[in-house]
Amino acid sequence: MPASPDPRDRLIVALDVHTVAEAEALVDRIGDAATFYKIGYRLAYEGGLALVPRLAAAGLKVFLDLKLHDIGNTVEDGVRALADLGPALITVHAYPQTMRAAVRARGTTGPKILAVTVLTSYDDADAAEAGYALPVAELVARRAAQAAEIGIDGIVCSAAEAAGVRRAIGSDRLIVTPGIRPAGSAAGDQKRVMTPGEAMAAGIDHVVVGRPILQAADPRAMAQAIVAEMR
Repeated sequence: MPASPDPRDRLIVALDVHTVAEAEALVDRIGDAATFYKIGYRLAYEGGLALVPRLAAAGLKVFLDLKLHDIGNTVEDGVRALADLGPALITVHAYPQTMRAAVRARGTTGPKILAVTVLTSYDDADAAEAGYALPVAELVARRAAQAAEIGIDGIVCSAAEAAGVRRAIGSDRLIVTPGIRPAGSAAGDQKRVMTPGEAMAAGIDHVVVGRPILQAADPRAMAQAIVAEMR
């Protein structure tokens, strides 16, 4: 599953704003500097799901980062309902039952399903506190291998684990990386971060960037700078 020849497609701008109006205004400000947008919990719960078909109709791609996880039938129903909106990517948590259900619901023509291995706000101490015996890198690799066996289209992980994930999933699946911070940006609540250039060197396919763009005085210029660094 090779990366798009258009480097703008490799940047996913996180629409982590409070209202649909704010999201639409940001998309307008960024213009053709970006082609791919993420809608997560905050915006989805504020009516953002209705934005998905509007963005798709405008020729933009949408990453629905809702991290589905429930009993199998519920996950299947959720993936089918979200697929009807027209997103390019949907996330589920990387638990085997959940991944199998999502793959069944996706079928052969639905959006690509990404499995979230370990949140990028977790480090080894957080994993231990949650009851996991494995350090983060090993836990990510194990879940990535399970995802590949089940037929998931790609993995969401920290760029720090990208090399191990690529070994686990092969070259034909996506790696999508949040926690990307341009040089000089604050890490915020992320504990495993990289710059866009470092992420490209690590072999990832898409980087997700939120606050550095959202909080920039000129979001369009920041998006252009990130794309330029990724080149």
